Amino acid sequence: MPSIDAVQEEIINEFEILGEDKESTIYYIMELGDQLPEFPEPERTDENIIKGCQSKVWLTTDFRDGRVYYLADSNTDITKGLISLLIRVLSGKKAGEILNTDLYFIDKIGMGSIIGSQRSNGLAAMIKQMKLFALAYQSKIDA
Repeated sequence: MPSIDAVQEEIINEFEILGEDKESTIYYIMELGDQLPEFPEPERTDENIIKGCQSKVWLTTDFRDGRVYYLADSNTDITKGLISLLIRVLSGKKAGEILNTDLYFIDKIGMGSIIGSQRSNGLAAMIKQMKLFALAYQSKIDA
């Protein structure tokens, strides 16, 4: 399994190919969201909604073999693409790795200028929730 930094570098390289074409970049982000696994209907509950996102984003986790696995969905295509990028980077990693990582790919691909301030706030909320899940699992390990 590639490291968090290796996955971030893959993403940076993919977005460099798109260049400065904002329309192609947005379309690509939406395509990435289409690749997410099917989200179980029973998990679409208020408890699984990430607070602070303008769109609805459902996020669940599973912890097995010392690693955190994320599953998510959103009611908007762009947001679904954004959460898919985060899942690609963080899912399957150890809780401590998730907590201590710098998600530098977001700035390197110019995500802030692509998605605007409202979605940037939502992206920050997604990252925060994913790290909170990792913290909860890490706390169980350390206990």
